[in-house]
Amino acid sequence: MKHLDNLFKARLLAGETQIGLWLALAGSYPAEICASAGFDWLLIDGEHAPNDLRSILAQLQAIAPYDSHPIVRPPIGETSLIKQLLDIGAQTLLIPMVESENYARELVAAVRYPPAGVRGVGSALARASRWDAVPHYLGDADAGICLLVQIETAKGIENLDRIARVEGVDGVFLGPADLAASLGHPGNPMHPGVQAVLQNATQRIRAAGKLAGILSFSEEQGRHWIAQGCTFVAVGADTTLLANSARNLRARFSPDGDK
Repeated sequence: MKHLDNLFKARLLAGETQIGLWLALAGSYPAEICASAGFDWLLIDGEHAPNDLRSILAQLQAIAPYDSHPIVRPPIGETSLIKQLLDIGAQTLLIPMVESENYARELVAAVRYPPAGVRGVGSALARASRWDAVPHYLGDADAGICLLVQIETAKGIENLDRIARVEGVDGVFLGPADLAASLGHPGNPMHPGVQAVLQNATQRIRAAGKLAGILSFSEEQGRHWIAQGCTFVAVGADTTLLANSARNLRARFSPDGDK
């Protein structure tokens, strides 16, 4: 078996914009449905969705036959949890609530094998190496990992330049909802002050030579951030798609909808 290349990372480094979708339904069946739609990447959310290690594994397996690249967001960037996620086959991680350069450096170490990092060596037991069917996995694995850090607080914005310049951090993802709350505008990421901070942050990420990403729930905003230089952009979530479609369908058959 060939080494498992990270095509998402390669395409981003080649300058290709990658369009993604958030997965929060926490099931392999909806994950596979979304993979069949042809999104460039799918974010399996372990922070705000009811996912555990086994449900994340099931979604990785469901997405695997498709061209969509799975990204996993754990609830926290703990070294032991990162090790487990990498071993079950995640190659790209999005770590939430990164606020300091030191934390970013710890994350880089967590995704790399010694001597470059501290990732535990257990590849013979792991799906990541296809149980030792991937030749030279231990030597090649680090290059196939894509580490994305999420900036979503005022403190993270303050330390953004130092975080973005950490070697081994591949990209920086901006979280508008949490950032809006941190800046005193909960529930209002479209507040002009929040938008100004996001705009400035995008410029700073790019100036540091790193990839910039963001989540947007409107087509207009998604296209705006692509135009501003964000190259990995999530344009919706499976929960929102289902909820909106269900409500709209029901509304069309309601007494008021018949008038």
